[in-house]
Amino acid sequence: MLTNEQIMSVKVRGFLRNRGTDCFSGRVVSVAGQFSPAQLHAIADCAERFGNGKVIFTARLSAEVVGIPFAKIPEAEAFMGERGLGFGGTGAKVRPVTACKGTTCVFGNIDTQALAKTIHEKFYVEMGTVKLPHKFKIGVGGCPNSCMKPSLNDVGVEGAKAFSFQRELCRGCGKCAVMEGCPSKAVAMVDGKALVNQEKCTHCGVCVGRCPFGAVPKEAESVCRIFVGGTWGKIQRMGTLLGSVYTVEEVPGVIEKVMLWYKENGNPKERLGAAIDRLGIERLEAALATDDLLARKDEILAR
Repeated sequence: MLTNEQIMSVKVRGFLRNRGTDCFSGRVVSVAGQFSPAQLHAIADCAERFGNGKVIFTARLSAEVVGIPFAKIPEAEAFMGERGLGFGGTGAKVRPVTACKGTTCVFGNIDTQALAKTIHEKFYVEMGTVKLPHKFKIGVGGCPNSCMKPSLNDVGVEGAKAFSFQRELCRGCGKCAVMEGCPSKAVAMVDGKALVNQEKCTHCGVCVGRCPFGAVPKEAESVCRIFVGGTWGKIQRMGTLLGSVYTVEEVPGVIEKVMLWYKENGNPKERLGAAIDRLGIERLEAALATDDLLARKDEILAR
C-alpha cells in the first residue's frame, strides 16, 4: 500500500491516483489543446509502455495517460521529457491554459491559439512555480458564443468587436438585417429606426457590415473583454466582466496584474472570485488602472 506522502509527492507532479488502485493517471500538458502528430504518437507510446493503453482528454485540454504504476512514474516522466512533453497541471498555481478554436472558427474575433500560447509561456511556464492562494485557471474564447466558457475561469478572455452603431445612417428599412441577425436580440425598431440596447449587446461582431447603408461599419477592430473570478463545480460563480475592453497585446499585462493582486490579497485556499466578493470588484479595478502591482512584482512574488 502506498502512503499518503507518496501519493501527494506525485500529485504535485501531475499524477492522480486511479480510484481503488495503486496506479495513476499522468496529465500531459498541452499548449491550449494543441499537440503535434509526433507528440500524439509519443503520448500513445507512453500509454502502451507505462500505462494500461488508455488516454483520456481532460476538460482543460490535457491528455491523461491512465494506469501508470507508482514505480514507473519516473520512467514515464523521463520518456515524455525526452520528447518535449511534460506532466503537470495540478496544485495552487496557474493551471494549463485552455482555448477554443477561434483561430479558424468563422465566429472567431481573435487568434485564440496565438494568444493562448503567449499566456501559456508567460504564466504556466515562466511563472509556473509561483505559489498562489488556490488554483488559477485561464481560458480564452474567440467570441461570445462562449464555447470555452471564459466567464467560468479565474481569468477569462473573450474576443469581441469594437464598433458603434451610427443611428443617423439608419434608413428605417422594413426588414433590418442588423436586427434580424443579432443573436442577443439587442436591436429593436424605435421611432422608425434601429436602436441598440448596449446592456444586451455582447459585441460579438455578427452584425458588422450587415447594414447596406453603413450604420454598422464594415470593418471593426478586434478587442478582448475580460472576466475575473469565475468558478464552476461545487461552488459556482459567474465571472465579473471588467469595465474596459483591451487589445490582444494588453491582455497578458492585465492577467499579470490580476494574478499579483490575487497573490497579495487572497486568503489561503480562497479562489479569486471569493476574494473579489470579500474585498469588492472596485478595489481590483482600481489596482488594474495603475502599474503599482507591476512595480511591486518582486516584493509580492517573494511572499
